[in-house]
Amino acid sequence: MQLHIHYDKQKVIQALRYHFISRIEIKILLIVVNVFAILSAGLFAFQLVRATPFLISSFLWFILMLTFWFWMPRAVYNRSETFHDDIHLRFREEDILLETSRGHTNWGYKKFMYFMESPFFFHLYITDKSFFLIPKDACEPPHDTFEVRNWLKQKMTKK
Repeated sequence: MQLHIHYDKQKVIQALRYHFISRIEIKILLIVVNVFAILSAGLFAFQLVRATPFLISSFLWFILMLTFWFWMPRAVYNRSETFHDDIHLRFREEDILLETSRGHTNWGYKKFMYFMESPFFFHLYITDKSFFLIPKDACEPPHDTFEVRNWLKQKMTKK
């Protein structure tokens, strides 16, 4: 099976958001900040604390959301040359052949720890923080998405 990949900026940014928000350490951080914000808002409403903790928690929440929702995905997108290339991807029995205008590489399936599916992409994880995105848009007929999903399930584990 062969796919021609061209990345759409908005969809890639959404996939990067999905990646960042799905990280366990970021989930815990967001939960702690939200609990602190709710607790400080409640204590402030009952006049048990001054406005400072409430304002600090609101500011932290706002900065976290800006960081994980806007700044980090855009920074990763702009820094990565992969998202600006046209890529030809071929699934073969023993590996995945990736070809760009700069060259080609073979990735054996054992190189990937697992894969995850988001609304617009398949995320193939090399490490917990390093991954390759395969857009579902590259699968022309809708049944190709099903074939890619099944192929990945056969060759690697799903998270």
